[in-house]
Amino acid sequence: DSNRVTCPRKVTEEAGFQNLFALTPEPCSFCWRTRSLAPILEHPCLSSKELLLQPVTISRNEKEKVLIEGSINSVRVSIAVKQADEIEKILCHKFMRFMMMRAENFFILRRKPVEGYDISFLITNFHTEQMYKHKLVDFVIHFMEEIDKEISEMKLSVNARARIVAEEFLKNF
Repeated sequence: DSNRVTCPRKVTEEAGFQNLFALTPEPCSFCWRTRSLAPILEHPCLSSKELLLQPVTISRNEKEKVLIEGSINSVRVSIAVKQADEIEKILCHKFMRFMMMRAENFFILRRKPVEGYDISFLITNFHTEQMYKHKLVDFVIHFMEEIDKEISEMKLSVNARARIVAEEFLKNF
């Protein structure tokens, strides 16, 4: 396991996600007498610093990193996936685009990632009321573990197919 995967698990166990997932349906001061449905991380009252927690960045290098941003009613986890070469960049972009187009099926997946990251998850107090918190943590960490494997497998498949096509093409000469 890479640090990018093991560190978030340690952060969750040592207080990171568990405290971050102590989410409350805190109303926004601009939404007078209403229970705001909008996560504070994505709400106009974002400038209210007392509602935001200190963001945590866990990085293996500049291109592989995880950003965990918390507020009193939501947690956003953004992931930058390893992209060693041009093929991996293309595969990652296409795969993430495929996933984000189906964001409503994943509930916590955002349609648009945070700037500088490939994919973002937004977990609100409503998600933690409807789902098990530890399962949400496990899902995000499992995703981080599997995404590198998935892109590597796709790259191997593309290379194998390219080899077969090249061999067939060169048989004519």
